[in-house]
Amino acid sequence: MNDLRRALLIAAKDLRLEFRTGGRLPSMTAFVVLAGFLFGFALDRGLVPGRDVAAALIWLTILFAATAGAGRIFDAEEEEGAFRHLLLTPVSRPAVFLGKTLANLAVIWLVSALSFVSLTAFLGVRDPGSLAAHTAILLPGTVGLAATGTFFGRMSRHSTLGDTLLPVLTFPLLVPVIFFGATATARVFLERPWTEISGSVRLLWAFALGAVVAGGALFRHLTDE
Repeated sequence: MNDLRRALLIAAKDLRLEFRTGGRLPSMTAFVVLAGFLFGFALDRGLVPGRDVAAALIWLTILFAATAGAGRIFDAEEEEGAFRHLLLTPVSRPAVFLGKTLANLAVIWLVSALSFVSLTAFLGVRDPGSLAAHTAILLPGTVGLAATGTFFGRMSRHSTLGDTLLPVLTFPLLVPVIFFGATATARVFLERPWTEISGSVRLLWAFALGAVVAGGALFRHLTDE
């Protein structure tokens, strides 16, 4: 059994546990819906059209929701000692990291879709542009969020500050994701040609792949402590 198959099994196990227990998904869902509701009331659309700020608010909402729940993927196993037993199996540390990242990615994707629908609806954006283009932008962005959140989520488990420490560690590193993601999404809203967007998407993929590779390589140092 190769590492990729083991990573998929870990991700499937984590997702079954997530949906069986409710976990963080209900709170993340409530957050993005309420965020869209409040932003809709806070914005004076007579002065600032919702289309002009939708991209930035979508990415910030995804960032806050993803970061708030990233470290909790380790909580259930930590409480029962299952994570320590997982590390004693022949599964490599990069495979464990990849499996946890894939599980986080699946949850973040659900939250991202809901954020997009919620904010475009509450901000009154009637024509958001190409959904395929939005998907092509969100995919590498959320991969980068999931990998970074998983790595530093594990690091935060070693601190008494817990989830309070997670934004401090991740937000500075995630500035490129928010900048290039929001820039590309805004251009889709404005129906700009893909040639003006593809450069940002390539940079998002570079960050995402770098986060996955670096996280997998360094994850063993977090688990050996």
